[in-house]
Amino acid sequence: MLRRTGTTGLLVMALAACAGGGGAPAGAAPATRPEVATPATTQPTQPSRPSPSRSGEGADLRLVVSKMSVEEKVGQLFMPVLYGTAPGTVSGENQARYGVQTPAKVVARYHLGGVILFPANIQGVDQVVNLTNGLQQASKGVPLLIGTDQENGLVSRMGALMTDFPGASEVGATKDTALARAVAKATGEELRAVGVNLDFAPVADVNVDPRNPVIGKRAFGDQPGEVAKMVAASVKGFRDAKVAATAKHFPGHGDTNIDSHTGLPVIKHTKQQWERIDAPPFKAAIAAGVDAVMSAHIVFPKLDPSRDPATLSKPILTGLLRNKLGFQGVISTDALNMEGVRKKYNDAEIPVRAIQAGADLLLMPNDLPKAYNAVLAAVKSGKISQQRLDESVTRLLKLKQGRGLLPKAPVASAAQAAKVLRSAEHRRLAARVAR
Repeated sequence: MLRRTGTTGLLVMALAACAGGGGAPAGAAPATRPEVATPATTQPTQPSRPSPSRSGEGADLRLVVSKMSVEEKVGQLFMPVLYGTAPGTVSGENQARYGVQTPAKVVARYHLGGVILFPANIQGVDQVVNLTNGLQQASKGVPLLIGTDQENGLVSRMGALMTDFPGASEVGATKDTALARAVAKATGEELRAVGVNLDFAPVADVNVDPRNPVIGKRAFGDQPGEVAKMVAASVKGFRDAKVAATAKHFPGHGDTNIDSHTGLPVIKHTKQQWERIDAPPFKAAIAAGVDAVMSAHIVFPKLDPSRDPATLSKPILTGLLRNKLGFQGVISTDALNMEGVRKKYNDAEIPVRAIQAGADLLLMPNDLPKAYNAVLAAVKSGKISQQRLDESVTRLLKLKQGRGLLPKAPVASAAQAAKVLRSAEHRRLAARVAR
């Protein structure tokens, strides 16, 4: 585990040198879990750790990665849900699932790269600010990505605190990209005010099947060109607010009547149909500079005949998203406790296969200890190469750097958050969209 004081000092010194100073619960987890495994406890020697520069130079990030232990690198890939409303909340759920009682101890034990918040973590503005600040303090090395699903409308995990903005279908109906950008910016401002720095939004699916039980009104509409414009505007709005945006669910979850939370949908589009219907919003998101793209737990036989879900498909994540569309940011899985990804493989195989397919961020594994140890063992055995691991860690650090989280995460202010959340300006914007 990294020692916070030494690391922080080295980060600051490295930044000064770069500047010329001579000398920076959710839905989801199942009620039963396999027995809690114990992550490797070997403590590496504490190397001097330089910081990435504010200029975003890749060489600095590579140097940081080269000084991290394998255990620290593997931890950076994971973003689980934690149980409790304060960093020190003692929870039987945390103990049963992760082997330690408090959210802060889970972060430290697994060297986590991120956490995701759900309504069960939310009680009030002061409380959430205390939670996010405390979790950042518990991360002894690299600051955390703190994410949530704040799409607005149907999926609004922070809705108890935030402005009630209309959902994507209502924003899309305005056909006004300036409004879409403004809503995303306002949403991002409210999230950042309470210490959340990554939103799993916007939805980039085209809702071509009206029976779709999982997308529906979460999409901007059913016309690929119009959806693409709204997605691009939303990505820019989140960037305006300095919050990371995530386009989801690649390669396109819009044409199905099966919910991937409970089953494994099969999309029957041809490659040509994918290019015409599903691809445009993702291409637009990439062109707009989206930070992350989330995979879908769907089978797309014309893109990958193996019938593996896209989350575990190298032809889709690496061949299509990375190589054909040229996306160089973070690829996130959808939640790994969903049935759509667990139909074919077990909880130890899934995270390893996801990384081999091209994923960088492993969201909500069904069994964190088992997943962490499986990835660690795969790296140590060579099943996942050190180079492949370093690529993902570097992308995650680059995202954090780009959102101002390196060398040290901003400290949220409850007083400032109270002014931003549900501000008069934001409520007027919500009313304008609704009209």
